[in-house]
This record gives sequence, structure tokens and C-alpha cells, in this order.
Amino acid sequence: MGVFISVPKTIECIIIAAAFAVMLCISAYRQLGVLQSSGYSNSKYFKWLKKKGNLAYERFVLLAMLCALSSAVVGLCFSFTGEWAAVISLSAFVLFFALYVFADSKIALRSETVFTPRLYRLYAILFLVTAVISYAFVTLLNFADYVWGNKIFSYLRYCALALLPVLLIPLMLLSNCIAKIYEIPHNKKFVKRAKAKLAGSEIKVIAITGSYGKTSTKFILNSILASKYRVLITPSSHNTPIGIALALNTHELSDYDIFIAEMGARHLGDIAELCEICPPDISVITGVCGQHIETFLTFQNIVKAKGEILSYTKERAIISDDCYDLFAEYPCAKSRCACVSEVGSTCTGTEFTLTFDGRSKRVKTKLLGAHSAYNIGLAAEAAYIAGMSLDEIAEAVGGIDYIEHRLQPIVSNGVTILDDGYNSNVKGARAAIEVLKSFNGRKIAVTPGLVELGVLEEKENYELGKNLVGLDLVILVGDTLVTPVKRGYAENGGDAGKIVLKSTLSDAQEELKNYIRQGDAVLFLNDLPDVY
Repeated sequence: MGVFISVPKTIECIIIAAAFAVMLCISAYRQLGVLQSSGYSNSKYFKWLKKKGNLAYERFVLLAMLCALSSAVVGLCFSFTGEWAAVISLSAFVLFFALYVFADSKIALRSETVFTPRLYRLYAILFLVTAVISYAFVTLLNFADYVWGNKIFSYLRYCALALLPVLLIPLMLLSNCIAKIYEIPHNKKFVKRAKAKLAGSEIKVIAITGSYGKTSTKFILNSILASKYRVLITPSSHNTPIGIALALNTHELSDYDIFIAEMGARHLGDIAELCEICPPDISVITGVCGQHIETFLTFQNIVKAKGEILSYTKERAIISDDCYDLFAEYPCAKSRCACVSEVGSTCTGTEFTLTFDGRSKRVKTKLLGAHSAYNIGLAAEAAYIAGMSLDEIAEAVGGIDYIEHRLQPIVSNGVTILDDGYNSNVKGARAAIEVLKSFNGRKIAVTPGLVELGVLEEKENYELGKNLVGLDLVILVGDTLVTPVKRGYAENGGDAGKIVLKSTLSDAQEELKNYIRQGDAVLFLNDLPDVY
């Protein structure tokens, strides 16, 4: 019969609890990355967890079963050591936790965990929560051993710790809830400071929103304006209050002439919230489609959300030609972007005519696809209103570089890789496939389908499959969205021998290694974040 309360037993409980907290936190690394990709939203993470074919929770259950069984075997095998048998049985946990972490690292994740101050804080809370729960488990098991006094139970008492992996995801979500007690007011203060800082500066604000093309247009506009002005932009695809506040709070605004803010939205009021932080002098609406209808519910709500930017625009709004009529009734100084004409696109670049106030100029860019010309047109008109001449803009257009993960060509060993990994909208997908078809040699597409389309998801993925017909090889990744893509391909003349299904991106890459040769062109379309 063991001793329940003693200094050695207390130390034993603390050491075991700390060890389990470490193992659980290491095992949660990839799951925390998914939670991070979900915007630290428990509901969005849980929705991902319930996706068909998602075995994240099942893997933890399997880990628990293996740990319980193996620790029981080890505990019985070392029963001759007396009370030490239970401690020795914990070696099975170390082994299988290590195997789990190794196996988990082999699963292809498209959005890796990024260590930010917020994630560090969440990790610290998760460690404390798992340590407390582990300590409570160990203490209760030792108390049961003390009360019961059964030798077999004494040898096997720590097998019950196998429940901890099963509880890891709930504990992770609990830790996230605890973290928000600090994070929510902290973020509000951070945003408030950015708003005050911007209000006290003389910097001109250009805001860009739309269902698609926001980030590309932002980088294009930055490239054009930077030839004449000092420009600050929101980094990467940051388009939330925190993303905008981060750009403003980490830079001295007196060092810049213009701030370009990308504004994203998934709900009504999101754009208005962003405009409250940085009301735009000039605004740009790049286009409207059914993207994010999953959260907006209706197309009319999408239009209304994008139109929120017009109520805050001080000087002029520039609206894409194909969606201008949707905003015609909004009381705001605005113009239809129609400065681009005579577009010609090949696999080496795009040429078009740029016209302002009756003057025209033929320009060329190395950006691929006719849609790039229209993104440049939106950026060019914003730059024109901001004070650049047609000649200055035309010269700057020639220096625009490829935009990372947005139809970015990469040539390797004679194979052209079209990295369109950040493209998850309907119109962009069609444009990317057209660019792929402009290449010589064999043409290959790798895609998991299109997301956040709500009731339109099946229809638009069917259309995507239809557009993929005629390629030499189509690799569909995962099983969440590929069924309508495959059906659209098959029912519109697609060759069944040219379509392949793979469960992960790494499996798709292995398939490519055995297929590609010099002269091929491969399109990676919509390399989805793991929350899908």
C-alpha cells in the first residue's frame, strides 16, 4: 500500500504532471497552428475538426489507447520492482507521444504554426492548464492506490493517464477561452492606439477591399506609388483590425506619405470597423463575387459589406468596371475603372493600353493573365488620383514584380511552376487556368477546390472541374471539396485517366515527381489553409 501524503510522493506527482504537460503541449503544436489559422476562433476550429475525413481527434484517441495498453504491459512486466512499476510504466507514454509527434509532422499542413506573442501566451496558458489537470489526475490515482491498496492497481495506476491525450483538444480550447480574457481588451487598446496615431498624422490613406484581388492590387499599387512616394502597406494578406493596427503601431508615420490598407470582411460591419480605424482618402473596390457567402449568407450582404467603405471615403472611390453598377446608388464621389483596354496576354507577360483624361500609353508587365491588367488599372487610377502622371505610372508598371503565391511563375529544372496558392476565389481560378493553358508542353493542375462559397460551393467547384477539362493531368487534393470538381470534370468530357485523387499535398507532390518532365507547366491552385 503506497503512502499518499509525503514529500517524495508530492515531488513525484509534480514531476509527472510537468512531464505530461510538456508532452501534451508538444503534441498540440500542429493543432495550435490550425487554431491560429482559424483566427483563434474556437467555433471555426471546431467546425474544421468536424470536417469529413478529419482524423485529428481520432489520432489522439488512438494515442490514448496505445499508451494505456503498452503502459499496462510495462507495469506488469516490472511488477517485481514494487511501487516503481507504475513509474517505469510511464516510459510507454514517452515512446508513443514521441511516435505521435513524429507521425504528426509528416502530415502535410499548408498553414504552419507561426510563433507570435499571442501564441506564446496561449502556449503558456495551455502548459499551466495541462499541468494542473495532470497533477490532479496523478494525485487522485495515488489517493485511490492509498485507499484501495490493491497491488495490481498499484502497478497499473498510471495507465489511466492515457485519458489526457483524449482531453487535449478540449483543454486547448479551454486555454484559448482563458487567454481571451487578456487578449480581447489588449487588442482593443492596441487598435485604439493605432487609430489615434493615424488621426494625428498627415499621411494619406488608400483602402482596398473586394471579394478578390485585394492583396494583388495592394502590392501593385505599392510598386507604382513607391516610384514617387514613401509608402507604408499592411503586410502580407493582413486585412483585419489587428493587421492594420500592427502596421500603424510598428512604424513612424511621419516617415511615410501614403498608407495602403487592405480591408477584408466576412460579416456585415467588418469594413465599417476597419474604416473607423483608418478612414480612407481614396478607396478601391476590386470586384464582387460569391466569395465568403458562407458567412455573409447572401450576395446582397456581400455587396452591402463592400459598400460600407464608400460611406467613409473622403476624396474618391474607384470601382471595378464589372461591379460598378452594384454601387451606383451609393452617395459618394466615385468612378468606374475603365482605363484599361486592348489587353493581350501570353505565358511571358501582359500588354495593354492605359488611358487617363484622353491620353493613352501602351504598357507591358511581366505579371501573367488578362486579369492582372485590370488589377493594374485599379491601382493605376488610384495612383493617378494620388498625384502621379500617366508617364510616371506607365514607367512604374514595367517594374512591377511577381506577387508571391499569386500566379507567381517559378522555373525549376525546365519545369514552370505557377504558384497560385493564395487564390481561392472563382474568378481568379478561371484566370489561372487560362494562363496555364497558354503554356506550351504538358499542362498540369493541382487543387483542393474552392472554399467559403456556402450554398454556391458545389456549383462553383463543379464549374472548376469543367474548366480543368483539356489539361494533361489534374490532381485533386483531399476529399472535402473534390467530389463536385471531379463530377464537373467527368460530365464535361474530361478524360478519367487524366484525373488523380490524393489525400494530402505531399502525396500530390510525390505523384508529380513521377510524372513531370522538362517543358511541363504545373499550376498549384488554392493551396488551402488547414482550416478547410
